Amino acid sequence: MQRSNTSIIVTILVCVLIAGGVCLAGGSQGARIGPIPVFALCGLLAFLVNWLAFIPANQAKSERYYDLVGSLTYLSIIALAVMLASSLDTRSILAALMVVVWALRLGTFLFMRISKDGHDDRFDDIKVHPLRFLSAWTMQALWALLTAACALAIITSNNKVPLEWLGKIGIAIWLLGFLIEVIADAQKRAFKRNPKNKGRFISSGLWSWSRHPNYFGEIVLWCGMAIMAMPILSGWQWVTLISPIFVFLLLTRVSGIPLLAAKAQQRWGHDLEFQRYLSSTSTLIPRPPSR
Repeated sequence: MQRSNTSIIVTILVCVLIAGGVCLAGGSQGARIGPIPVFALCGLLAFLVNWLAFIPANQAKSERYYDLVGSLTYLSIIALAVMLASSLDTRSILAALMVVVWALRLGTFLFMRISKDGHDDRFDDIKVHPLRFLSAWTMQALWALLTAACALAIITSNNKVPLEWLGKIGIAIWLLGFLIEVIADAQKRAFKRNPKNKGRFISSGLWSWSRHPNYFGEIVLWCGMAIMAMPILSGWQWVTLISPIFVFLLLTRVSGIPLLAAKAQQRWGHDLEFQRYLSSTSTLIPRPPSR
């Protein structure tokens, strides 16, 4: 137990150190309040929001508001960045609005899902151990900071560049990713609402082209934000391009696809139709299913 607690503490410290490094890099050419970069203040706020939310959640041993707090984290840090930015141009305003729209949509979707399901089984073993539960909230703060890093760089940067062709391409890519994510989530929600589909897996719509089209859309939209940020980045600010890389690694190697794939295999692994679906459908990047 002692060794386990030590590893969790190390994980929390590593999250804080990574966040600190990204904040210093992202804020190196940006607005400041005294000696402190506004970017760093946004990072601090991300952790404060999640650590404060952890207190009542830990008392109740409940993950009910975890995803909702995640969305609140995005909204809070973007609001702070907008309020403290030295100036706002078209790129900054659009970046802020894009994150706000995405966070409101996803937060509402996830909260409705957990309200219907009653719990999130990812937390069954975690929420009864305070230190492990705290690490989950800490990692959510880091997740929000890293994924929004490019947007924060755009908003807080002192380098304001008129919205040119590269910025417009980034916006178009973001819109494409957002649309894919919204449609995929809507299709899956409609599928689950149909009583005839109880206990079945979805293989229609976008889900016939990819086993995880919502994750693909998520990765694409943050790539769009990164492209939108490129014209204003300089020096250490380029570190913020970790945003889409982080999202890709998180969803494909850590908590996204691997967890869902294991659950699906446990539930439908014996189903020949499911095995055919696995063999004929792309894991992530949408493409016509092979027959």
